[in-house]
Amino acid sequence: MKDTLPVVSNEKKSCGRCQANGGCCKELQDPQSPKHESSILNAPEQVLPTLRRDGSRNWLSPSLAKGFYWQRRRWLAYGLIAFFVTLPHLRLNGKPYVLIDIASRQFTFLGYTFYPTDTPLVACLALMAFFSIMLVTALAGRVWCGWACPQTVYLEFLFRPIDRFFDGTLGKGGKSRSQLGGIRSVAKFLAYLGCSLFLAHTFLSYFVGTDRLAQWMQSSPTQHPVAFLVMGGATIGLLFNFMYFREQFCMIACPYGRFQSVMLDRKSVIVTYDIQRGEPRKRGKRDNQLTLDTLGVKTGDCIECGRCTAVCPTGIDIRDGLQLECIHCTQCIDACDDIMVKIGKPTGLIRYSSQDAMAGVPSKWIRARTLIYPTIIGIAFLLFLFVLSYKFAFDARVVRMPGAPFTVFQDQHVQNNFRIRLVNRSQTDQQYSIKTKDEAVVARWSNEAPLTLKPGESVLVPVDVQFPLQVTKGSGLYDTRIEIADTAGAARDIQVRLLGPQ
Repeated sequence: MKDTLPVVSNEKKSCGRCQANGGCCKELQDPQSPKHESSILNAPEQVLPTLRRDGSRNWLSPSLAKGFYWQRRRWLAYGLIAFFVTLPHLRLNGKPYVLIDIASRQFTFLGYTFYPTDTPLVACLALMAFFSIMLVTALAGRVWCGWACPQTVYLEFLFRPIDRFFDGTLGKGGKSRSQLGGIRSVAKFLAYLGCSLFLAHTFLSYFVGTDRLAQWMQSSPTQHPVAFLVMGGATIGLLFNFMYFREQFCMIACPYGRFQSVMLDRKSVIVTYDIQRGEPRKRGKRDNQLTLDTLGVKTGDCIECGRCTAVCPTGIDIRDGLQLECIHCTQCIDACDDIMVKIGKPTGLIRYSSQDAMAGVPSKWIRARTLIYPTIIGIAFLLFLFVLSYKFAFDARVVRMPGAPFTVFQDQHVQNNFRIRLVNRSQTDQQYSIKTKDEAVVARWSNEAPLTLKPGESVLVPVDVQFPLQVTKGSGLYDTRIEIADTAGAARDIQVRLLGPQ
């Protein structure tokens, strides 16, 4: 996907990535360089921005461009962090807005609890979420990655500021990764550990709830070893990610970057460099009129300042074209606009646009995928409402008891034994009654006591069904319906097949 860009210069230069990260290409290309002699791998090109040609890690320390987009990303990031932290504490109808209770096999979303029997509902929600991401990507590229992804939000607006604070470059960035010694190194690690512990506990609260988490935090880990191990594992994972793996997660581990080649098209809005305006490049400032270099070729607006590569959090050169490492964070836009203002050129050399728009082809918002994706989302939403409309305040499922299919008593009555799985889906305690629509058939709870269930409680209740001997005369079978009702007025009819002597 990369374009070959002409460069107006007779000087042998390294790539834009190396200009931002210490000129590693120059060192490796020079046969006299010690790095060239000790290199085990001498790759013809740099595979990843975070990987040098000799296979060693290239640590990225991007500078900071505080421009128009960065200011808006910063406030959005702070809002998302606050939302992530406070969401587990919010309640709707006495239930958390979001709770993924794996142990109880329950998923609560916006006050409604989904159970294992709600697979169609969960599938509809998953389809809507998946195709919504595809629609947003088709329209606005990787806007999720650069603006709202937790990896980007926490790395760029929480952990990188910690680095800059201890490196002494807060608000600027760009300092090469250095080994901090003494108390500063310990303090930096403690800051990372504290943030990771806080995020790990917040993450755990989405699965166990804030009330239970508060109890666990005040008790010994031996009383809840599994939860403690999960929290410890999450903390270690966060430390590894934000201290070591960092931007490599977006380039190597996250599948979203790989999917963009499928979800994007030439009309999708992306962060892109205007080749027609910027090329050929020429170093140095100049006035508003295009000048001629020594070859007599008109030069573009790009002055090879290297700011777009110096601020890139993934270490790429946006001028190389659309790349999977680009997360559309707009740092290169802010940096380039600042340079253009300083040299008296119009802003927008790097901007939000599309490949077709850059090529002079009219862009269209309405196209096949922008129609197909909303259609699928709409169908999934209608299916969700349809399935939801048939959900009752409780679930009831009849299972026949093992053993003898029926029992005949001396008074010429036959009894079938069943078990009914009841689940209370309402928000209050409910008492349940059982009866049949057939006057000849009698159904009752086996213990004959009123059955009361708490919200979300599930029980397996024995049920006795009795009927006269002549009901199954001939075929040995008889179909009837059992009605189960709660105190709120909700009722369900369940068809039951009775077995008896012929």
